[in-house]
Amino acid sequence: MNKWTRRAFIGAGTITGGGFLLGVAGFTLAPGRHTLVSADAGEHGQLTTWITVTPDNLITILIPHCEMGQGTPTALAMMAAEEMNADWRLVRVQEAPALDEYANGYIIRTLSGDYVPAVMARGVDYGAFKIAQWFGFQVTGGSTAVRSTGEYGMRVAGAAAKEMLLTAAAQQFGVSMAECTAKSGRVLHAASGRSASFGELARAAAALPVPTSPALKNPDTFTLRRTAVPRLDIPSKVDGSAIYGIDVSVPGMLYAAVDFAPVQGGRVVHVDTKPAEAMRGVKKVLVLEEAVVVVADSFWRARKALAALTPEFHDGGNAGVSSETIFAAFDAALGAPPQMPATAATVVTADYKVPFLAHAGMEPISCTARVDGSHCDVWTGVQDPLNARSTAAKALGFENEQVTVHNQLLGGGFGRRLPFNFDYVDLGVRIAKAMSPTPVKMIWTRENDTQHDYYRPAGMSRHAGALDANGVPLAASSFYAGGGNGEAVFMPYAIPEKDADAKDAAHPIRLGQWRSVLNSQHGFFKESFIDEMAHAAGKDPFEFRRTMLNQQPRFKAALEKAAAMSGWGTPLPAGEGRGIAICESFGTIVAEVAHVSVSVAGRLKVLHMYAAVDCGDVVNLDTATAQVEGGIIFALSAALLGEITIKDGRVVERNFRDHQMIRIVDAPLVSVEFIRSNALLGGLGEPAVPPAAAALTNAIYAAAGVRVRELPVKKTPLVKQA
Repeated sequence: MNKWTRRAFIGAGTITGGGFLLGVAGFTLAPGRHTLVSADAGEHGQLTTWITVTPDNLITILIPHCEMGQGTPTALAMMAAEEMNADWRLVRVQEAPALDEYANGYIIRTLSGDYVPAVMARGVDYGAFKIAQWFGFQVTGGSTAVRSTGEYGMRVAGAAAKEMLLTAAAQQFGVSMAECTAKSGRVLHAASGRSASFGELARAAAALPVPTSPALKNPDTFTLRRTAVPRLDIPSKVDGSAIYGIDVSVPGMLYAAVDFAPVQGGRVVHVDTKPAEAMRGVKKVLVLEEAVVVVADSFWRARKALAALTPEFHDGGNAGVSSETIFAAFDAALGAPPQMPATAATVVTADYKVPFLAHAGMEPISCTARVDGSHCDVWTGVQDPLNARSTAAKALGFENEQVTVHNQLLGGGFGRRLPFNFDYVDLGVRIAKAMSPTPVKMIWTRENDTQHDYYRPAGMSRHAGALDANGVPLAASSFYAGGGNGEAVFMPYAIPEKDADAKDAAHPIRLGQWRSVLNSQHGFFKESFIDEMAHAAGKDPFEFRRTMLNQQPRFKAALEKAAAMSGWGTPLPAGEGRGIAICESFGTIVAEVAHVSVSVAGRLKVLHMYAAVDCGDVVNLDTATAQVEGGIIFALSAALLGEITIKDGRVVERNFRDHQMIRIVDAPLVSVEFIRSNALLGGLGEPAVPPAAAALTNAIYAAAGVRVRELPVKKTPLVKQA
């Protein structure tokens, strides 16, 4: 067995006692990426593993994605177990190690949909896998895991495993495979009454060739999928045994506290380290280009010593940057509103603004690292362990193979822990190198995290729309600054002329991916403006949208479902209103209705949110519902309260006290219904976010007659001016 294969087995904690592993391997003309991997796998050049069956009947699904509260490992295991007809009570999950052999390439299939001919599928999968290996791509994000690794990987692996077990049983019983069936972790031969467990058949199955094109189950025969299965990670989180990155403890480790240059792009000029060095427990003060670091025998002592220092920082030339200057540049870049047809009876114009936003995960950023000679171990929580490995290697001048990343559970990601945002891994290993061979645990305070994030971009849009004399839309166009793409700016409505063009302006604030990415801004922009066009036309906002969706049946069905759920059109008390919005992102269409009340004094209460979701199909009903509920609460927190402001080149907000989220007492009721369609599987982690802000502000207008065009809502008085 060659080195990498043995490392894969050790990292997975797999094969013992004659079990077998089913995983990914192959070549364009080879059996495919679900090829059998056995104890002599190295001799055949096979790669990595997904499904383990051992003689004790346990089935372990190796998951090449992280767990950050979204339930992906459970859903992927369900997809494999469904195809196997496994006994779910005997299924376990384990995160795959950060090795090239566990790179995720199926996202290419997700993006290409059904357009890959069957004869080319294995070649495309293998090519994508090699690209993913080359770039170190083991990412969990973009709502891709279930619809990529699950649909094109786990299902096929599970189906192949079942066929192998059926064949092994048929040989043992002396019958044809067609006479055998798999059910609840056993293979049955009804005619003779004989049966054998998967574990009893594992050794024999390992000697069989792998099916190249195993038959997948008809969705109508699913028995595990589409049910509400409890997530496999919940028990450990309830009993406290779950280990997050911030929980890691390595024998003999020290602790590091960090003070960064406060201005974006700033650097350390000078610091007198003596006050900290004289304090109890302090081991070293490191003066880096971008930060001052104190390493001590406890985090409390490291923080206390850091507070005793008064470093001088250069502003990087950005001290004059502020939210005001950034939005002024956006405004200048946008220029005049888009031109409308001369035949228009009515022209509607409006501008919208959204601020920078922090990710603000509940678990603070941390990285524990040990550099010992030519090897480095890293313990952290990231959304892409392979990219974290290459980040650490680059920071140390190592080869990737000299770094081992031990990925932990994530207490929230939302994009902060994606590739290109791994500044904390880079910094953590540099600190550890300075203290080598002693391990060091670097912890960011909430202030560090809030003020040195990769922020959701601030944005601004300028819209113009045209209506004829009957209130029928003729055109809808926008200019936008702050980023956008085809999906984010797409409008499904049958409007003869519609377009959106970027008119950007540069600024030094560092940006990153945020839950639902640019859809979060543009969902607010475009669905707010469509609402304004509806009111200008004197039409009901739901009916206005509905009449323009005859060529978009999935959108129309979701819109109608959300309206029906909310009782759209039924009378409401004075001061209450409903707002509707619909967006597609990551292959999923979500229509939402917000029901709000606004008192005469302008006090807002979000009473109920309704969501109709077409994600093609649902794997785990409970997890899917939770993802939509969580996305709505996440979006409402941002829409109502969230804001990162810049003053004198630095972030003003410091902690949850000034970068807030809604509390339970202010959270609305949330109702979710799924629409099963013939569409390909869509994502669920992000698509509930984009419509929420527009549904909310449209409801505020219906309740109070105040149009909110700038987020967060708290910046707009909700008392209608006479």
